[in-house]
Amino acid sequence: MSALKNKTALVTGASRGIGRAAARALAAAGARIIVHYGQAAVEAESLVAEIRTDGGQADAVAADLAAPDGAHTLAARVRELVGRLDVVVANAGISKAATIEDTTVADFDRLFAVNVRAPFFLVQQLLPLLGDGASVIFVSSVLARAVAGNLPAYAATKGAIDTMVKHFAAALGGRGIRVNAVAPGVIETDMSHFAHTDEGRKYTLGMQAIQRIGQPDDVADAVTFLASDAARWVTGDTLRVDGGTKL
Repeated sequence: MSALKNKTALVTGASRGIGRAAARALAAAGARIIVHYGQAAVEAESLVAEIRTDGGQADAVAADLAAPDGAHTLAARVRELVGRLDVVVANAGISKAATIEDTTVADFDRLFAVNVRAPFFLVQQLLPLLGDGASVIFVSSVLARAVAGNLPAYAATKGAIDTMVKHFAAALGGRGIRVNAVAPGVIETDMSHFAHTDEGRKYTLGMQAIQRIGQPDDVADAVTFLASDAARWVTGDTLRVDGGTKL
């Protein structure tokens, strides 16, 4: 594939899970990849090596997106590597299962810091690098529109992402910059460890039309579509990638 040949893409939280799969898929489509990670340096460097072995281009950059200046730090490091970005995949995120009663202020603030504040200010800081016609892709969740488990604070961050998508798309449309999100259901990653149990698998499949557990590549292919010219007339939308969850 060469749909993204001569394009440069930043993927946050790319050392594992959906981010890693997205980085691989974008690289396979021809893009140069900037692999962001928080602490998993070994995993990030292994992804860079994997992409390079396959004939692609990749670099790794570190930044703590929970820090107040985390997005600014990441943007500065990206500017040191490239003078133009064509794709931003704001994938990095954290989750915390807790009832309303058990949610602490610290947990709530950290969820919003990583899942909402960081992508907002990352795009802000990267605007001078985003070429006309660039694609920004956020990661939402099925929980932004449906209830499952004890994740009210996490779900609220994803509702914020869905709102952000529309406002950013409207604001940046004049430059031809498209802004969308993917909203996965349960995906077999470290974050969805409960789906690895028999009980969790049964619960998950009970919510879905398609009777299998979603994989990171399922979401990565949707990300690649939104990043490409095949989605040139799609903006301000949240694409459900959930196997028909909570229909």
